[in-house]
Amino acid sequence: MPTPPSPRPPITISIVSHGQLALVQPLLAQLDRHSRASIAKVVLTLNIPEPDVLAGQAWGFEVERIENPSPKGFGANHNQAFERCGSPWFLVLNPDIRFDSDVLSPLLAQATPDAGLLTPRILEPGKTAPEPHRALLTPFEIVGRKKPGYVRPQVPAWIPGLFMLFRSEAYRQVGGFDERFFMYGEDFDICARTRLAGWQLQVGEDLLARHDAQRESHRSKKYLYWHVISLLKVWLSGSFWRYWLQQR
Repeated sequence: MPTPPSPRPPITISIVSHGQLALVQPLLAQLDRHSRASIAKVVLTLNIPEPDVLAGQAWGFEVERIENPSPKGFGANHNQAFERCGSPWFLVLNPDIRFDSDVLSPLLAQATPDAGLLTPRILEPGKTAPEPHRALLTPFEIVGRKKPGYVRPQVPAWIPGLFMLFRSEAYRQVGGFDERFFMYGEDFDICARTRLAGWQLQVGEDLLARHDAQRESHRSKKYLYWHVISLLKVWLSGSFWRYWLQQR
């Protein structure tokens, strides 16, 4: 009796490099070491030209490259990568995420049938506890979170874009990222639209990934400007107000 074929790995990963292949290199090695069996392929987008420090290397999964003729925004890059996704799950992953163990397979094992977007807990540099969950993104919340006595929510209203594991069905249903945003705000917006479409945001509370944070908005007026403009776009969007009403 012939042996049935092994099931296809369930996750396509999208990683975008903005001259960051030196950061991508250890990430691919860690994914290969810990989570190879879960990865159908990695779609690696080179958003700007850069030296190919990955030349001659191989991993236990396919790495499909896209080289943009001109730079695209966060959402446009990942939407482009999703067009090459044939797996049931689609992972948007920052180049500076790091893994000390397999996070992907246990995260999928915890997924409930209505989970449209999954993430582990994220540990930032110099911290001993993972990042707290995020409340609904409003001007009052941004000011209030810096005041004494601010209480973080027990469940997140949104998940940051550095690690977003989408059920492909949910990503397709909401139309992916809104490309009108540029670099900031896309993550909150797609979380809001995912929840409004009836899907849940689910956190693997016992799972941890590390973030080797690259916080440009704290150092550059240009990035801070984009951040502020994106926040204004969030607050002027219809999905924000529908989500705000749903959360009340």
